[in-house]
Amino acid sequence: MKKIKIGFLPTRRSIFSAPDAVKYANLTRERLRELGVEFVDIVDVNKEGLFYDEGDRERIQEKFRAEGVKGIFIPHCNFGTEYVCARLAKEMGLPVLLWGPRDERPDENGVRLRDSQCGLFATGKVLRRFRVPFTYMTNCRLEDPEFERGMRNFLAVCNVVDVFRHTRILQIAPRPFDFWSTMCNEGELLERFNIQLSPIPMPELTAEMKRVMEEGCEAAKVVEYCNSNMCVKIKPEELANVAALKVAMKNLAGKYGCNAIAIQCWNALQGEIGIMPCAANSLLNEEGIPVVCETDIHGAITAVLVEAAGMDENRSFFADWTVRHPDNENGELLQHCGPWPISVAQEKPVIGYPLAFEHPGAVEAQAKLGEMTLARFDGDNGEYSMLLGNAKGVEGPYTKGTYVWVEVKNLRRLEARLVEGPYIHHCVGIHADVVPVLYEACKYMGVKADLYDDNPEEVKEAFCQAGVL
Repeated sequence: MKKIKIGFLPTRRSIFSAPDAVKYANLTRERLRELGVEFVDIVDVNKEGLFYDEGDRERIQEKFRAEGVKGIFIPHCNFGTEYVCARLAKEMGLPVLLWGPRDERPDENGVRLRDSQCGLFATGKVLRRFRVPFTYMTNCRLEDPEFERGMRNFLAVCNVVDVFRHTRILQIAPRPFDFWSTMCNEGELLERFNIQLSPIPMPELTAEMKRVMEEGCEAAKVVEYCNSNMCVKIKPEELANVAALKVAMKNLAGKYGCNAIAIQCWNALQGEIGIMPCAANSLLNEEGIPVVCETDIHGAITAVLVEAAGMDENRSFFADWTVRHPDNENGELLQHCGPWPISVAQEKPVIGYPLAFEHPGAVEAQAKLGEMTLARFDGDNGEYSMLLGNAKGVEGPYTKGTYVWVEVKNLRRLEARLVEGPYIHHCVGIHADVVPVLYEACKYMGVKADLYDDNPEEVKEAFCQAGVL
């Protein structure tokens, strides 16, 4: 699992027991180490290793910035000092996790040492005054399963937010003319979210392909991989083109510092190199470089967010909502010409020909069934949201391309969401339940979370009740 470093900021307030706060800060440190959580501590800031003094704030902020933390964990080891925590959180602009250990029974004299829960109520209110979004993990014991699950999900939230704020997409050629649905506002994505595009013309891609083919070595490795892991039903020279395209796209993504690619997959490309890019896209998707079709920038953003929510443990797949299941009233076909990664397939994929085109280079395979998350980041008229929810793979008739039939809770409701927008017929799926993580991450990204199952309370509850798969 990808490692995410967080800032550890245990807090106390003077009128409650300082020794007990120190005790619980140390117990929390031990528990984080047991869970393998990487954190930056503040034990060098003062003798207690606790945050309660405004005079320590700037030193802590400098340390957290220097260490590159991606989020801040604020355990309330007693009531806590809410205003200094809020000031630091405001300055840092990172995801914030609030938690406090559940208090023990008052002693025989009626004395309470911490009142951690009460302090959480206060800190939550002050963070709202500062307009600082935060995540709350239920008041529980360190040994409770809610603590481990909540921590792991918060780390995934930090990963999503960090990826979102540092995404750069390689745009290979403009969108196909007929795909007005995939247009995007490049300037707005940069101004609002710091999402950058690196547009290149088609000739730059074909020139890099030519260089790759002349060099030969990397492309030969890809050909060998395809022959070993896929059923190749295209000509050797066509497979060589697939390999060169894959290597060329990876090289260009590296050259421009991009973590995803959106390509104009038809029809100019076929006139230049004689193949569909689906198999090359599939190979890159398998390596964790999301590639989406029809220059769908919002689709590429969705793919990097979904994989980040799963801590890069599972590969995602880019699909069309296509047709309704012939027999299942809540069933739908997810399909595309063949960009899905090999690890998604339940069978050995075939490199062959697509449904709607004559050129070779598509992939055919049915995806694994099981539980999934489906998502779509999109926007228009200056408003952005993320449609997300759960689905499960079900049996259905064979069709061409990479495909899977899925069942959702209420397809009519979902269909209306897709038609009424701001979404289109593209989505991204992953074989994991990352809905709670994406839902929580939206508050930090400035994006509306739009649950197509209309179950926000269930999703909020699941944040500590269901870990990232």
